[in-house]
Amino acid sequence: MSVLTLTVDGIEVAVPAGSTLLAAVRAADAELPTLCHLDGLTPVAACRLCLVEVEGSGKLQPACATAAVEGVVIQTQTPQLREYRRMAVELFFAEGNHVCAFCVANGACELQDVAVAVGMDHSRFPYQYPQRQVDASHPLFALDHHRCILCTRCVRVCDEIEGAHVWDVAHRGAECQIIAGLDQPWGEVEACTNCGKCVDVCPTGALFDKDDTTAEKQPHRERPALLRRARDQQHWQNQ
Repeated sequence: MSVLTLTVDGIEVAVPAGSTLLAAVRAADAELPTLCHLDGLTPVAACRLCLVEVEGSGKLQPACATAAVEGVVIQTQTPQLREYRRMAVELFFAEGNHVCAFCVANGACELQDVAVAVGMDHSRFPYQYPQRQVDASHPLFALDHHRCILCTRCVRVCDEIEGAHVWDVAHRGAECQIIAGLDQPWGEVEACTNCGKCVDVCPTGALFDKDDTTAEKQPHRERPALLRRARDQQHWQNQ
């Protein structure tokens, strides 16, 4: 296996050919926040939190979606990058309705963790307070659009891992949102296998188990029992 040698924040690291800059950053034990990235899923560079400076490049590069190149020198913690990351997190909070005290993911939220990591304690941008919907039509799970940050983890895990392709992204600009099926209520999408993978990979409280209440969201190890319950409910509904 061929190996590439890179320099990350002054530290020389070696990664296998075909790796990304994010892999090189991790090899250097450097801290780099991410929200849209998840190992095993196709990178989309949606959250822009992993931007790095690449020597010789005229623009910042998303580490999760940029291929490592032999001899490249990158910086991850410049004042400009730290300011951009804080600004990005502030925009996430201003654009949606993230009321942590009443969220199922409070205390187990990746957006919350990243806000602490970048030193964000308030947003300098005006809150938009968008009027969005909650889809509770599924027998087990619910989708709160107020808390969605459009990381598309749910879209990719459903498509690439489960193979059901229940989720997609619709509309543009401020109207952009995650949709189920052909913009249907989630509970009416027959392709859904009730696996809960989308719920487990959601970095916020946008997708959650109906059994969870404030600060209770966590990856569930009892998915088989949940699946049995969902099948039983569907069976009785069809009788």
